[in-house]
Amino acid sequence: VQLQACGGGLVQAGGSLRLSCAASGLIFSTYNMGWFRRAPGKEREFVASITWNGGTSGYANSVKGRFTISRDNAKNTVYLQMNSLEPEDTAVYYCTARSGLTWDYWGQGTQVTVSS
Repeated sequence: VQLQACGGGLVQAGGSLRLSCAASGLIFSTYNMGWFRRAPGKEREFVASITWNGGTSGYANSVKGRFTISRDNAKNTVYLQMNSLEPEDTAVYYCTARSGLTWDYWGQGTQVTVSS
């Protein structure tokens, strides 16, 4: 299984980025997908998740109203649209997949840096 995340970069505060995560080696349409992040010196934290059919999504309070998770099962890809970015959003962002209660697979991460 491979989860290949991309789309990170350097952006000014208030700007936007869209992360993508392409999955292979699994039946993508049967997996719930998520995004986590790890900021320098901090623990990894949950950002957003979406169910296998895209019917339900959830967000951390810190990103609610600014970030949107979506998926395209035909392309085996999950997205994270990030708007109104803040310096506190600076982190390595990881996509992950689960079929049960635990996150089974993790991508390699993509760096997002927000300058003030």
